[in-house]
Amino acid sequence: MSIDQAVLPTTLETAALDRLFSRAHTTNSFSDEPVDPQLIRRVYEDLRWAPTAFNAQPLRLTVLTPGPTRDAVIEHLMPGNQAKTQAAPLTIVAAYTADWHEYMPTLAPQRAGARESFAEKAGMRETVGQQSADIQIGYLLLALRAHGLEVGPMTGLDAAGVDSVVHQENGWKTRVVINAGHRAHPDDETAVAPRGGRLEFTDAAQVL
Repeated sequence: MSIDQAVLPTTLETAALDRLFSRAHTTNSFSDEPVDPQLIRRVYEDLRWAPTAFNAQPLRLTVLTPGPTRDAVIEHLMPGNQAKTQAAPLTIVAAYTADWHEYMPTLAPQRAGARESFAEKAGMRETVGQQSADIQIGYLLLALRAHGLEVGPMTGLDAAGVDSVVHQENGWKTRVVINAGHRAHPDDETAVAPRGGRLEFTDAAQVL
């Protein structure tokens, strides 16, 4: 029996899953409708419940509306990403912090002395920060879609340059920049590229 034929338990309707996955596209252009930054606050309220190593939650977000700060960030994107970011209604710089251990008394109060112990393990904190933040970025993309937004994540950037604009005070480190907005008009042929191929389960997985 194929997966399509099987009756699998789920708590989401097919339409909701399609909205998150199969019918969602990376988006290059959006409608002119602005995005209220408060919507990103609601998005974060959802994604923060998903798991990370040690419950570290190292993802850090900088929400940029059109203006001088975003213009300065755009200068550190690859040329192919600059114009579409300039036109996007809202941009998110997703970063990580290696100082996640400072929040251990709140995030994991059952781990007595965790903050002090992790403070002496800078290399481990850096690794956990990167890995768990990258996992959280996946949650972020899905949460943005779940709240009705289209997303255009970009890794074509000078991370240190972006950091020099928005992270001088806090030491966060950029991982990806994400444009977000509402769906463009269906006649806008630049909004999404044709759907690329996808690997089958048998190409990407093994069951042992």
